[in-house]
Amino acid sequence: MARLSVYDPFAEVFPQLFRGFAAPTRERQAQPLEVRVDVKENANAYTVHAEMPGVAKEDIHVEIDGNRVSISGEVRRENLEKDGERLVHSERYFGSVARSFTLANEIDDDKSEAHFENGVLTLTLPKRAAASSRKLRVN
Repeated sequence: MARLSVYDPFAEVFPQLFRGFAAPTRERQAQPLEVRVDVKENANAYTVHAEMPGVAKEDIHVEIDGNRVSISGEVRRENLEKDGERLVHSERYFGSVARSFTLANEIDDDKSEAHFENGVLTLTLPKRAAASSRKLRVN
């Protein structure tokens, strides 16, 4: 996805002199989370490790459709204000995160397992046995 940025003609000539000068004051949005994954394969299964920090186990959803795996989750905002205090600045991201990818083999979703511990989702995705083929005799 392409990101839009404001062209600053002075950035090349005076990189530090005009930085932030006359820039509109607005609250900076935190960068959205990315679900980073490691996928390992052996003869019988795939093992996926997905980093999902800040996501509660109850807010993680995994869908398997053939050889396509979709992982999604929601990071919820906590009430950070206490008596007599107010939030001045926050760089934490709150919202939804999602990631989908396709594997080379179809997955046996009945035997698949998911575990979540210390912000890392571990999926064990057994490969579906290939359908056996047979030749038909033409009469």
